[in-house]
Amino acid sequence: MDYIKLTPPLKNDDIEKLKAGDRVLINGYMFTARDAAHKRLVELIDKNENLPFDPTGQIIYFVGPAPAKPGQVMNSAGPTTSGRMNPYSPKVIAAGLKGMVGKGEMGPGVVEAMKKHKAVYMVATGGAGALIANAITGSEIVAYEELGAEAVRKLTVKDFPAIVAQDCHGGNIFIEGVKKYKRE
Repeated sequence: MDYIKLTPPLKNDDIEKLKAGDRVLINGYMFTARDAAHKRLVELIDKNENLPFDPTGQIIYFVGPAPAKPGQVMNSAGPTTSGRMNPYSPKVIAAGLKGMVGKGEMGPGVVEAMKKHKAVYMVATGGAGALIANAITGSEIVAYEELGAEAVRKLTVKDFPAIVAQDCHGGNIFIEGVKKYKRE
């Protein structure tokens, strides 16, 4: 099975082609945000204020990266539990977000937002944060530096590996299993 290459900003056509179980490699850049940052983003959306980055067509990686050692861009960058973003993700998706990467299943409200606005949820391998960090070639803080590991960052990535877990068609590897979606 081949990997599907994704380079944000993503369009509806890019998302509609993805199916649960597809393996992807993300290139270019994506943003990081966990629950504390998501809460702030949604507060700005609710106030109709500008976000610290334009989410249109972008991917957010749910991660709290470990501080880099000298000579590293990032020490470890394993995915965090995505369910904590369930209260916030529908509004960020409605604001233009096209992809999310984390671990664990997203809830029904997020699934409905993904169907309505053409977005996708992908998983990265938990426990492989040091290995995943090798795909990150650059990192800069975009907002909320005071949140430390939960600050919003813009990551430059090369062949960042993920698996489509929940697609915009309702496909879900957590319910139906990976084997159903395996493409030959």
